[in-house]
Amino acid sequence: MTKAFSYGHRRHRRSRLKLLIIGAVSLSLAGSIMVTGAIATNTLGAGERFANLLERIDLIVDPPPDRPTAPTVERTPRPVAQATAAPPAQATPAPTDGGSAATDPAPSAEPTPEPTPRRAKVDFKVTNKPKQHFASQGTTDWCAPAGVQMTLAVLGLADTSAAFQEELVRRAGEWESKRDSRNGGWGPGAMVQALDAYGARGYEIRAYRTRADALLDAARAITETESPAILLAWRGAHTWVMTGYTATADPMLFDDSRVTGTYILDPWYPRISTIWGPSDPAGTFQDAAEMRRNFLPWQRPEGSYPDRDGRWLIVVPTIHASELG
Repeated sequence: MTKAFSYGHRRHRRSRLKLLIIGAVSLSLAGSIMVTGAIATNTLGAGERFANLLERIDLIVDPPPDRPTAPTVERTPRPVAQATAAPPAQATPAPTDGGSAATDPAPSAEPTPEPTPRRAKVDFKVTNKPKQHFASQGTTDWCAPAGVQMTLAVLGLADTSAAFQEELVRRAGEWESKRDSRNGGWGPGAMVQALDAYGARGYEIRAYRTRADALLDAARAITETESPAILLAWRGAHTWVMTGYTATADPMLFDDSRVTGTYILDPWYPRISTIWGPSDPAGTFQDAAEMRRNFLPWQRPEGSYPDRDGRWLIVVPTIHASELG
């Protein structure tokens, strides 16, 4: 492999006309044994270039529908009241009408301030059995359905079988939109709709100006809902399921809490990417350096996405796991 594969793979249904057009182009381009052999063995990248050409033809012959999809919400972590001690009570003023200490009521006792919550490092997970919820993507471009599948599995709404992943792939046409993925197939909007279709309501696409803001907001959402989030890694070409995190302090109490790492289900495992390197087993802790390397702002080669370009994207839960299904 010489590139990271986009999750925006095409649908499986094919019209007879489309198959004829693609077949005719294939034959014209692969008209000799030498060319056919180069494509088959990917000599000098011929196979990938040929596949990319067929994908472009596919998009011309059968473009994705231009219809509404789940919106991308520009997000800054909401204010969280920093934990502080209660202010001391005001003392009762001395009498001013000439009364004596014997006749005036005694001043009320000063209440004890509320204790300040202890600032301590946090290690939070929504699952302690990551292998039980893991599903490897069936092909090199099925990371989105695999990510949706694992999210549903953590929530107890799906299994991790190949059959269920294939079911999601077959249904991609129900959710795809050109506004969501110019390549057709899966984009984050399709993921939101797929999650909703299987009972995981309330997920939304959020875009952030910084990685730190993205991870802090995801940590708060995961804590509040006890549900996983989906990170759009590799500049939007891949999905990671975030099932937990570590932080310098409780992100629900301290505004200056910083996420120091995440627990990840990577559907690419056990493959190796020539760009991103080897993938990691289910539940691997990805430290800050790994997050900087893999979780990058959205930048897709197929065209402009004004509400996403240059931002960090996460599909975030908003409803508690106990209320789903």
